[in-house]
Amino acid sequence: MDQNSRNRDSVNQDRSDAPSPDVPDEIVRSIRIEAGAQAVYDLISEPGWFINDGEYREHDITVDGSTATVVDPVHGEFSIGIVELDPPHRAVYRWLGGEAGSLEDHPANTVEFTIEPQGDGVELTVRETGFASISADAAQRRRTFEENTKGWVEELAVAKDRVEAGKNTAEAEKSLVAAGGDQGTAENRGEAR
Repeated sequence: MDQNSRNRDSVNQDRSDAPSPDVPDEIVRSIRIEAGAQAVYDLISEPGWFINDGEYREHDITVDGSTATVVDPVHGEFSIGIVELDPPHRAVYRWLGGEAGSLEDHPANTVEFTIEPQGDGVELTVRETGFASISADAAQRRRTFEENTKGWVEELAVAKDRVEAGKNTAEAEKSLVAAGGDQGTAENRGEAR
């Protein structure tokens, strides 16, 4: 192989948009949730719901067209592209794999959430792709892949806990009302204050 061929090969391997064999390009994880598809969709259709540290946090979210700006009180500001929302089955986003910044300035990963009925609950699956080209730096690609692999296990547990807790709260309220234990406020019952 001549020097020019080696240089061309080296340049092609260093391009950030060329797939990289040092990390897999995707992460796929699933979890079973004892709730209906709409309840799960209500959570996953919130851009950036998955930006947290193992516990759901409210975010300030501003949507401008197909881009959401999500401000997390701990991790800062993230741009998230809204690719597709298909209630109550699927939500697809673009993001920087956990890094803050503008989608236009960097290669972005695609995060797809799908909801499949499974008995009296659903299976929520996340598929994140784009790791092989997210950075020209192999160490950064590896670090992002490993952090997100661990992170999706944690985030799916957050989704399960949040949705199932909401379901249990709604069921408890229905039971309380059915048992006559909660008649609403005095005003709703037609009583004077």
